[in-house]
Amino acid sequence: MSEMLTEKQEAVLRFIEEYQMAYGKSPTLREMREHFNVSSDNSILKHLKALEEKGVIQKDDTPRGIRLLDAVKQKLSAGTVNLPILGSVPAGGPVVTDEYVKDWMSVGEDLAKNAEDFFMLEVTGNSMIDAGIYEGDLVLVDSKKQAREGDVVVALVDNENTLKLLVKKNGKFYLKAENKAYKDIHPMEELIVQGVVTALIRRY
Repeated sequence: MSEMLTEKQEAVLRFIEEYQMAYGKSPTLREMREHFNVSSDNSILKHLKALEEKGVIQKDDTPRGIRLLDAVKQKLSAGTVNLPILGSVPAGGPVVTDEYVKDWMSVGEDLAKNAEDFFMLEVTGNSMIDAGIYEGDLVLVDSKKQAREGDVVVALVDNENTLKLLVKKNGKFYLKAENKAYKDIHPMEELIVQGVVTALIRRY
């Protein structure tokens, strides 16, 4: 395969692979542009188009636009998955940028099947202490799992991010704190579940 690629195409492919291995996701055009110190997206897009035409990469409809390479999938599935630890989740869902990522953590594939659907969230506040979830804990969140009543979820309620128990009453969902000092949260406009908590990790 390497004989088919130009030197610059090889460099772009190598950067994509290294980035995917480090972060579990593909680099953005901006990140590739900055890495190769070019001012325009066009030169990067030209190489990406060539790599796609040669069957080396596959495009998808995600914001990052490139599927995980087969070689990366094999390495990531060899036992651990590297996930971002977020301090908060923006309205559009989990975003892997310096603004939101506080750190990274590797977890076993028994906890997270892949790096695309899962993320870690650092807990703030004491609203879930009766459920054994304390400030500073890390929760593993599945962003693709269908939320059910009784799940602990990460949700966006009227543009505010929170971690609560999902409850349903009279056909409507609301969020319940596991601490009597906190009131239930009934959405004024909308409640968007951004992920379901599937595991708790506590650092000592």
